[in-house]
Amino acid sequence: MTTTPELRITAPLAANDRSAPAPSPRIKLYKRRIAIRHPDPQAGEQLLAEALGAVDRDAMHGILKQLVKASAIGHKPDEANLAFMVSMIRNIAPKDSIEAMLVSQMVSVHMATMRCACRLACTDDLAQHESVTRALTRLSRTFAAQVEALSRHRNSDERAITVRSLSVHEGGRAIVGNVTQHANVLAAEAGPVDAKQGPSL
Repeated sequence: MTTTPELRITAPLAANDRSAPAPSPRIKLYKRRIAIRHPDPQAGEQLLAEALGAVDRDAMHGILKQLVKASAIGHKPDEANLAFMVSMIRNIAPKDSIEAMLVSQMVSVHMATMRCACRLACTDDLAQHESVTRALTRLSRTFAAQVEALSRHRNSDERAITVRSLSVHEGGRAIVGNVTQHANVLAAEAGPVDAKQGPSL
């Protein structure tokens, strides 16, 4: 992979949104190489690695090559599709290697889904219509499952903690009811009662 000192970065549409991530460098596709367009080659690679959620240079190159192949139209990689895919990944902001791979698959499945939708809109042949409808349905379900998997992965550290036994000394107070703890939040479903009263059923 080589880099070129040409700068062409798209500006975010919401210019006033300071929380939006910095735009990633544009990628130029040549016949036998991929070039990152940024005046500073190392900074360009770093920005692209952050956009793709890649932990190192090898991961960044691997994901980028896979996205280039998935961007193809008629067996030829497409720069506009690739820029869209990188932008979507950057906005979803993968936080580890699993998320980087999953989000790359998500944008690739989305591209395939939209290609199927285009074919469905352009075909009049009944047999082809049914075949494309089935493919579109499967891709849509796959994408929904991927979104759910990403959500589960991101929330995996917020497992519920259940207290099975509780002892309260005389004069103490206890919460009677279901208590669920997620991360740093403790929520109770019932008010406190005196230990003398005991739990009510």
